[in-house]
Amino acid sequence: MSCPTCGLITFVTGINWDAMTEINVETPNGNIDAVLEIPAGEGPWPGVVVIHDAFGLREPHREIARRIADNGYLAVAPNLFARGGMIRCMQAVFNDLMAYEGRAFDDIAAARELLSRRSDCTRAIGIAGFCMGGGFALVASTKGFGASAPFYPPPLQRKYARIVEGACPIVASFGKRDPLNRGSGKRLEEVLTEKKIPHDVKTYPDTGHSFADRAPLQAVSRIIGFGENKDAAADAWQRVFTFFGQHLQ
Repeated sequence: MSCPTCGLITFVTGINWDAMTEINVETPNGNIDAVLEIPAGEGPWPGVVVIHDAFGLREPHREIARRIADNGYLAVAPNLFARGGMIRCMQAVFNDLMAYEGRAFDDIAAARELLSRRSDCTRAIGIAGFCMGGGFALVASTKGFGASAPFYPPPLQRKYARIVEGACPIVASFGKRDPLNRGSGKRLEEVLTEKKIPHDVKTYPDTGHSFADRAPLQAVSRIIGFGENKDAAADAWQRVFTFFGQHLQ
């Protein structure tokens, strides 16, 4: 795991994985499962809703929720694929993403509401998402969050101007070798600058898609421009925590 303050890669052995809490989130469409991570010490703390990628809520996202908690934020990662098989759920969830509304956004709003009702939450709540989840984080930047951290969202470049109208502050991370996002970082920065939305957008050289949340089948993934990059991920998290520290007060 990387150090959020120095950007160096370190190995953390002190995490109490047994403290990870599996919870249910009440939504308008029934309960869904989620992971809740709580910082050490006494709150209250700001909160962060974590949205998984198109492969579902996997171990990397649980580790991300823990990392966020270790940096002083309540973190909840809802399972957007909780209502059936991954393929069927993926189609429905992507449909919601393209419509900018629907059950998946209701689930995200319910996760935010769960945090806001907690006595150990300051009610300043951000959102972070990866790949598909990055798209949700970007669209949800106009839906009641205090800051948004999309990581390599789907290719939505032509819709950025509409998506971010009235958005909260955004810290976004892309990989230059990502075949889905050629030029996305530059375009998003242009739009956010034009709309005077506080932002930090960075595109990492020699880095592809899924660099911060480990797509399955890493050896194959790297061939098609996907794959983990620990140095880029460490720098991206340093930026995210600095940005959240400024905007989630």
